[in-house]
Amino acid sequence: MANPARNLKSRNPSLDEIDQALIGLLSDNARLSHAELARSVGLSPPSVAERLRRLEEDGVVSAYTVELDPKALGYTLTAIVRIRPLPGQLHHVEKLLIESPEVIECDKVTGDDCFVARYLLRSIDELDPILERIAQRAQTSTSIVKASPVKRRLPPVP
Repeated sequence: MANPARNLKSRNPSLDEIDQALIGLLSDNARLSHAELARSVGLSPPSVAERLRRLEEDGVVSAYTVELDPKALGYTLTAIVRIRPLPGQLHHVEKLLIESPEVIECDKVTGDDCFVARYLLRSIDELDPILERIAQRAQTSTSIVKASPVKRRLPPVP
């Protein structure tokens, strides 16, 4: 059974300066070893390992990941598509979005549209066939991304 105190703690984490420094270092390079992290923050590798274990258990650190450059993989366009499912089609549209490999991110939102999806495309020619997959189940409005002045980033660490 889950420990309610641990769940409460994970919702309100209290991070000291060393935790903040570790998070900052890992956000820049998630491949740093415990020894490299330890040298940077002035602790031993076992102490760093214990802190990281605690940050993981508390839900502060949920994954160590890799960041890919879409252009290096041939994706030259990003499209933001606002999607408004037709009556009774919400779950069908959601399933289609989940199953579409071109969708790299999707939010279920309030307002006139139910979904905002981010698609990666190799060319503009790919857009119509992708949108046609959901056209009988939803209305769409598409914008092509010209630039991303703010890339995805971590939330401010308290």
